[in-house]
Amino acid sequence: MTTTDLVLSTIVDALEDVKGQDIRVYNTARKTSAFSHVVICSGTSSRQTRALANSVSRALKDMGRRVQGIEGGDTGEWVLLDAGDVIVHCLQPAVRSYYNLEELWGPELVEVAPLEKPAAAPAPAAAP
Repeated sequence: MTTTDLVLSTIVDALEDVKGQDIRVYNTARKTSAFSHVVICSGTSSRQTRALANSVSRALKDMGRRVQGIEGGDTGEWVLLDAGDVIVHCLQPAVRSYYNLEELWGPELVEVAPLEKPAAAPAPAAAP
C-alpha cells in the first residue's frame, strides 16, 4: 500500500467512524497540481460535519501527517480540511447538492481499501 493509499484509507476510515454518508474519493491529479485527491462526504447536521472533520484531523495527526488547516467549522454547513495532497469536504446534504462538487472533480472515482484492523485478542478463559 502506497503512502497516498494509506492516507486515503485513514481518511475514509475516520469518516466512517463518525457515520459519514455517501463518501466519495476522486483523483484530481489531471485537473490541478495543488492536490492529488478530493474526498467528499455528507453529514446530517452542523455538529456531525464538524465531528467528521475533527475525526479526520485526529486520525491524520495520529499517523504523523500534518493537517494544513480546517475551514468552515464556525457554521458547520461545509467544513473543508486541507491535508496537503488530499482535500476533504464535509457537507450537509443541501449544501452538497447545491454546489455539486462531484461534477467539478469527477468522474475519476477511486476505490479505497479499508484499513486493516488488528485482530481482537481472545478473551481470557474463566477461572475454575
